[in-house]
Amino acid sequence: MEQIFIRKARLSDMDALLQFEQGVITAERPFDATLKNGLIHYYDLHQLLTAQHIRLLVAQCGDELIGSGYARIETAKPYLQHQRYAYLGFMYVLPAYRGKGVNKMIIDALKEWSGAQGITELRLELYNENEPAIKAYEKAGFSRHMIEMRMGL
Repeated sequence: MEQIFIRKARLSDMDALLQFEQGVITAERPFDATLKNGLIHYYDLHQLLTAQHIRLLVAQCGDELIGSGYARIETAKPYLQHQRYAYLGFMYVLPAYRGKGVNKMIIDALKEWSGAQGITELRLELYNENEPAIKAYEKAGFSRHMIEMRMGL
């Protein structure tokens, strides 16, 4: 297998990023009955690529993009110990490359970028029933924190 490396995403990566977005949505549909049917979009990819407070990374193996993830600097609630944190999202790895440490490579690079921005807290959201993802993020050093609840009316 060719070497995998992580780099900042570029506008020229848009086609792959759109495919990754649909991969994220497909993976999450079984956990969320509130998602609309048909084609939907989660992300403003242009903003993820161009905003100064966001770092969108891709994993590349040879000429193929195989994964993605971003860190977005957010303002924390005033009662928390930290003033800002980095929210991680758009974490995706092509199925053929899962279990090879690609997600960890992306997280490590996002941690490095976030730390260079003075950030001391990382956060992300997962569906409560997505145990494989929860276990993977716990293995990467994250811990369970809160559960969001909802009720349809």
